Amino acid sequence: MDEYFGIYEKFDILRLMLKDKTRVLMAYKNAIFNMKEKFQGKVVMDVGAGSGILSIFCAEVGAKKVYAIEASMLAKTLEQVLIENNLQSTIEVIHCEVADIHPDSLEKIDIIVSEWMGFYLVHEGKLDSVLFARDKFLRKGGLIFPSIAKLYASLCQLSSMYEFRNACVPLPVYLNTRCIGKEYRKIKSMEPEVLLLNRDSLLSSEELKIRDIRTVENSEIFEKLLVFLDLNIISKSVNLLGEEYVLTCKSGKYQGICIWFVIEFPDGSKLSTAPYNEPTHWKQTVVVLPTVIEVKNLECIAFKLNLKRDALNRRRYTIELNLLDTKEIQQRNLRTYLIERTIYNRDTYSVMINRYPTFPHVGCITAYSLPQETIRNRYMRFLNFSSYT
Repeated sequence: MDEYFGIYEKFDILRLMLKDKTRVLMAYKNAIFNMKEKFQGKVVMDVGAGSGILSIFCAEVGAKKVYAIEASMLAKTLEQVLIENNLQSTIEVIHCEVADIHPDSLEKIDIIVSEWMGFYLVHEGKLDSVLFARDKFLRKGGLIFPSIAKLYASLCQLSSMYEFRNACVPLPVYLNTRCIGKEYRKIKSMEPEVLLLNRDSLLSSEELKIRDIRTVENSEIFEKLLVFLDLNIISKSVNLLGEEYVLTCKSGKYQGICIWFVIEFPDGSKLSTAPYNEPTHWKQTVVVLPTVIEVKNLECIAFKLNLKRDALNRRRYTIELNLLDTKEIQQRNLRTYLIERTIYNRDTYSVMINRYPTFPHVGCITAYSLPQETIRNRYMRFLNFSSYT
């Protein structure tokens, strides 16, 4: 059994998650009860059931059968919870990982529910289990709760981490602690921090990725630079390879990158972990800079953010932040914009491709390494020029 599941056998963790009213009551429960007619008489699978709270919600709105999949020893406790609430005939606990269930051993599922999100959305790698359940058990046209996930980032200020004196016991005014603070920030910049920030800490706000769990192609999720992915046909989540982002700031001290996520349910309701929304147990993930960068109002800052899956531990990711030359990025974007505005026929397009071999709209692959027709087709799908021939 994966050592990871031992974490969820600790009742302190379970208690923390159940106390998170934003997560459970205001998001999942509302989404399920808002679409209760979709659950009535249906077969539901709860992937990573934990305490069984989502399974119970599904039973309350009239699900015919709920399979509560739980790999940790919490499965034994969940069975007792169901007996105490007289739900054992509706909810069946299956004590294993979903990948260990033979596809022929269960009937087709109408709905999948799961709380799979981790810090910075993908930590813990639980999305793989949801996608496996979808591919093996979900009937065509079935629903997934949640169905869309969005990843956001903002430049941020971290005054408590940079003003080292404030984090210490009172010190004499004449005592200089800058060298200590510098070492402290150096250590903190080696690993992402999980913090609760507020709106005032943000210097900008920008959407990075949208994931729709219904229609993403094989190995595309967290690999290809797509704006919208549908979760009914994606496969395993691997890497989120970065784009180059240019964000406009308000004046302040640029001291880190704050990352959060938003999920959306089939009824359109959302759960946000943003700093300006009600706090959740996910908080926000922050990449700390080792030094301060002063920014002016409306100044543009460029960076590249990579989330790479750990080769030895599939449940962990490495977050890479690269600070870029803003002017160079803006000039490149302007050049691309001018190219787009002048593409009217095949000849012009070919000239432009040969002139600018690194074309960002084909996934940052050097253009001349692909067949010209492939490049044209990919680019035209991006622009959606239906009249182009």
